[in-house]
Amino acid sequence: MRHRNFGVLLIFIVLCLAVELIASRLTLPDVIAWYPTLLKPRWNPPNQIFGPVWTALYLMMAFALWLFWQASTTQSKKAGYFCFGFQLFFNLIWSFLFFVCHSPFWALMDIFLLWVSIFGTLAVFYKTRPLAGYLLIPYLLWVTFAALLNFKIWTLNS
Repeated sequence: MRHRNFGVLLIFIVLCLAVELIASRLTLPDVIAWYPTLLKPRWNPPNQIFGPVWTALYLMMAFALWLFWQASTTQSKKAGYFCFGFQLFFNLIWSFLFFVCHSPFWALMDIFLLWVSIFGTLAVFYKTRPLAGYLLIPYLLWVTFAALLNFKIWTLNS
């Protein structure tokens, strides 16, 4: 049983880090060429902060999903997996909208949906396994900060 549990954890880690890898591949050319041309608030973090923070958050997401998977019932699994899948989707789409499409406005619309889906995932996970919910709090806080930053960049460059 332990070997199976570890294998599922590895699958969840690979899933989450694959989303990170795809997002980073989408963003890298425009992080170098386009993003520096934008007006940004003084409180914009340096670019080298984003990679380590996102890696830590994706690993926490994977671990939260694993804890949820271990503790959930069939009924709660559907809601949890649905919410988790949506937040991963909106997370990935944000990178595409902001960097590839050069659209801070549409990225802002997406990040609202991302925030709601993270909150929903956190709530479902918390009801099933509180630690799984707690592990998503830093993610929710970071995306809240990212939404404020996204809004400020949009307003400064509109």
